[in-house]
Amino acid sequence: MSSAQSTADYETLLKRLQEKLGNTAGKAKARLEIPTPQIIWVGKNTIFRNFMDFPKALRRDPEKILLYLNKELASAGYIQGERVIFLGRKTPSSFNALLDRYVKDYVQCPVCGSPDTRTEKSKKLGFLLCEACGARSSIKGNYA
Repeated sequence: MSSAQSTADYETLLKRLQEKLGNTAGKAKARLEIPTPQIIWVGKNTIFRNFMDFPKALRRDPEKILLYLNKELASAGYIQGERVIFLGRKTPSSFNALLDRYVKDYVQCPVCGSPDTRTEKSKKLGFLLCEACGARSSIKGNYA
């Protein structure tokens, strides 16, 4: 068997293997199902109807997520049952963008991309501990 033929066979086998395995990088993110924010306006207030679904899905403290949204939206918001009421009118797209950024910065492991993480505080510094790969990454802010 020639060298060129063995290289071609190797490439063919490699492509077959990749097709069978699929895209493993996208699987971890797809496993984390983030609900769509249900936003309604009542007068000058914005009501985030399904807010409590997010802390459950992301395994984070609701107060921390609310603190992050309050800071990023530059608005006051408070929890009332399963929903959050923000002062002023906010667009649904801004909530989608902020929650996606929150997941990227405070939930997903920067090393392997897994959503199976937890947070830990050590000497006033926050760390993201990945339960899948064991990585320990520092995080900015106090929102996780």
